[in-house]
Amino acid sequence: MQKEHLIIALADDDADDRLFFKDAFEELKVNTIVSVYCDGCELMDYLHNPNTILPHILFLDLNMPKKNGFECLLEIKKHEKFNDIAVAIYSTSSSEEDIENTFVNGANIYIKKPSDFETLKKILNEVVTLNWQYHTSGLNKENFLMRM
Repeated sequence: MQKEHLIIALADDDADDRLFFKDAFEELKVNTIVSVYCDGCELMDYLHNPNTILPHILFLDLNMPKKNGFECLLEIKKHEKFNDIAVAIYSTSSSEEDIENTFVNGANIYIKKPSDFETLKKILNEVVTLNWQYHTSGLNKENFLMRM
């Protein structure tokens, strides 16, 4: 069954990154509802709100104030009600330690933030058309780091 809308959430403290992210989805013409949050606390308040329709895909920046992306990932993975959310780490960090820690703690994919808008659109298109069942059905490090 085809979903009516793909619900996307992004937590990122960089206002320009949030704007480019939303603009990229508008240009892709993918049937999405995109919501953005400027830090981990705001994101977790949204996710824990009983009236929230949970996102299908959550893009999570690692370096944020108040509550960073890694802390959010750990909290998300502790709660069964978030099990169906695909978590895409979306960070400027290419640190092996960050990649390994997010992989081991249950993120589904790791995306290094692209430096230009066209690459961002390609990456987002790739992510929303992924067969997420394959990416969420077990640990597979070969597919974890997305390269463009």
